[in-house]
Amino acid sequence: MFTGIIEELGTVTAVEQHGDSVALTVHGPTVVQDARHGDSIATSGVCLTVVEQTPETFTAFVMKQTLDMSAHGTLAVGDRLNLERAASVGDRLGGHIVQGHVDGTATVLETADGDGWRRVRFSLAPGLSPLVVDKGSIALDGVSLTVSAVSAEDTPVDAAWFEVSLIPETLAATTLGSRVPGDRVNVETDVLARHVRRMLRLDAAVASGSRVASRPPARSDSPVASEAR
Repeated sequence: MFTGIIEELGTVTAVEQHGDSVALTVHGPTVVQDARHGDSIATSGVCLTVVEQTPETFTAFVMKQTLDMSAHGTLAVGDRLNLERAASVGDRLGGHIVQGHVDGTATVLETADGDGWRRVRFSLAPGLSPLVVDKGSIALDGVSLTVSAVSAEDTPVDAAWFEVSLIPETLAATTLGSRVPGDRVNVETDVLARHVRRMLRLDAAVASGSRVASRPPARSDSPVASEAR
């Protein structure tokens, strides 16, 4: 579990292909200072498990499902990542509840600078539209943010968008400060919104007497269960 408050900017130092997955090595001396084998670290919003480490780097395996669903599929040596260690019990929740389980990606449509701050508009995938609300919480590349505007409800689904406003600290301390139109970011919607949508769908299915397809739980030793979060 994370809070979306970024601790440091890390740098990808190696991307090694292993079949349909990759071993990702990241330079992040702050987040590895107390890391142990098996610990979780959020990398631009994607929760990964530490399998190897040095005093300044850590390595994690990124499975195919994660590569397909996130912007991690295009990572290369030299790319920057927002890094955050898992929250400890008793920590202040400075952002919001972030799981590191991304829903997909969004593309930067446009940016507009204010007096030290920046407004950024992103595309909104049709399946995510019900989960993004004005003044609600959202995590972009692992950064906890507040949605400042969303497209009207009658906007065509393929033209839906949402906006966030970035303060100087966010622009300086995270990768969002360098994003330009066309760039993709990892998106995690509010976990509470996901549960509400699921419950409403189940209630509607029960009321209509129809069945709701349910994906069987992954085995505890499967890649989906252990890494693609």
